[in-house]
Amino acid sequence: MKKHNFSAGPSILAKEVIENTAKAVLDLNGIGLSVMEVSHRGKDFQAVMDETVALFKELLNIPDNYHVLFLGGGASMQFCMIPYNLLNKKAAYLETGTWAKKAIKEAKGFGEVVVVGSSSDKNFSYIPKGFAIPEDADYFHITTNNTIFGTEILEDYDSPVPVIADMSSDIFSRPIDVSKYAMIYGGAQKNLGPAGATFIIIRDDILGKVDRYIPTMLKYETHIENGSMFNTPPCLPIYTCMETLRWLKKLGGVEVMQKMNREKADLLYAEIERNKLFMGTAAEDSRSIMNICFVMQPEYQELEKTFLEFATGKGMVGLKGHRSVGGFRASTYNAMPKESVEALIAVMKEFETMHAK
Repeated sequence: MKKHNFSAGPSILAKEVIENTAKAVLDLNGIGLSVMEVSHRGKDFQAVMDETVALFKELLNIPDNYHVLFLGGGASMQFCMIPYNLLNKKAAYLETGTWAKKAIKEAKGFGEVVVVGSSSDKNFSYIPKGFAIPEDADYFHITTNNTIFGTEILEDYDSPVPVIADMSSDIFSRPIDVSKYAMIYGGAQKNLGPAGATFIIIRDDILGKVDRYIPTMLKYETHIENGSMFNTPPCLPIYTCMETLRWLKKLGGVEVMQKMNREKADLLYAEIERNKLFMGTAAEDSRSIMNICFVMQPEYQELEKTFLEFATGKGMVGLKGHRSVGGFRASTYNAMPKESVEALIAVMKEFETMHAK
């Protein structure tokens, strides 16, 4: 039976990316050694790092005054590294979900934090609008896609202060104007590669402005000066990121990916709205293209477990919603083929035929 992987992360990767990574695990470019055992400072891995950075810059149109880094620790490590390096007196945050809350918690240990807007009043089912960003803040932090609640910011904000964005789960899913951000970061395990690598796109002019001592490993300048190789980087995940970016470029880049992602999401949202058994959880103007969250209609709530078992039996993997919201979550990241979304829709229709009153 074919498996359709809707997991929120670690998540689906393109088949050729997995296959090419597997080949490199056995033998990197015919050198007789695995990518897992070559020196990160040797020419063979340096070529991997250089190409990955170059593809990042090319596919996202990154201006020259930005650096691309690959570090460990996940996006969660950045929740403290960002204020450590950048929060001198005050920072502004937009609270749109669990990960934004975690980032806010860490920042409060380094200075004043102003939450300019929050959707906690409706269980993070929408993106706040009409908020004011304080002009004396050191930076403004946003989480562009909220995997747990299925909401997404689909615009590049204009801001009077530097914008920092956690794009863990929607990087490379659509074109972005990098020049509107001072920093973009995220874990690789959604649209880019396996868990273990953290990407950072950071602009020169925001560094070196805080008064505190910053430990060497937590200082962005350390990793910029050493090309992400101050210590051993996560070599295998970086290699897979390179293969993913090669695949993305071959398909036509982020513009093509945006069109494909929108088509997948529109199909699934349309079925959720049509189907008598299901309902979406996110406000229509805030709906995520990456993580589509839905629940049973109130009169069918007792069927939640039954549907999950039914869908799993049909090859649908990773549909269970996060414990904080329940229901279901279909993650339709870049590598998710349209056929898998169509297969899920067929399962939903079949279940409706069996159970609708």
